[in-house]
Amino acid sequence: MLLSWITFIHLMSLVVWIGSMIFFSFFGAPSIFKVLGRELAGDVVGDIFPKYWLIGYVCSITALGSLIYLWRFGKSGVTARIILLAVMMVSTFYTGLYIGSNAKEIKAQMLTTEDVEKKEELRHRFSKIHRHSMVMNVIILILGIVTVFMTAYYVRI
Repeated sequence: MLLSWITFIHLMSLVVWIGSMIFFSFFGAPSIFKVLGRELAGDVVGDIFPKYWLIGYVCSITALGSLIYLWRFGKSGVTARIILLAVMMVSTFYTGLYIGSNAKEIKAQMLTTEDVEKKEELRHRFSKIHRHSMVMNVIILILGIVTVFMTAYYVRI
């Protein structure tokens, strides 16, 4: 019975994490930018990002921890998924804590800077860090989809 609960927790953490990434990346953010315009949409998305990353932090720790627990009981196909989840977790924390905080700092500087040349340089830096964040998001999402597929393959009903 305990293994069933741990498996359920593992599956829920994957579903919530990857599902929220898919929803936000393909539906939420594009709609926000379409309706609100670039400046206001950037503020809204900037407010959502800490919550988005928090979902990733909690779900990655939960998914990895529950999978390690299941590994102790000899469940099959676990080692590769542990590696994938570890890479995803580290990438999520890196994206949220490092890239996200840098983007927030640059955005704050852009709002307070009057110098046109400095503002343009900050926009360029923000654009570069935004691309980096998007690439990381795509990598985490692809690894997540692979992990979900592998989990579906190995979970016995």
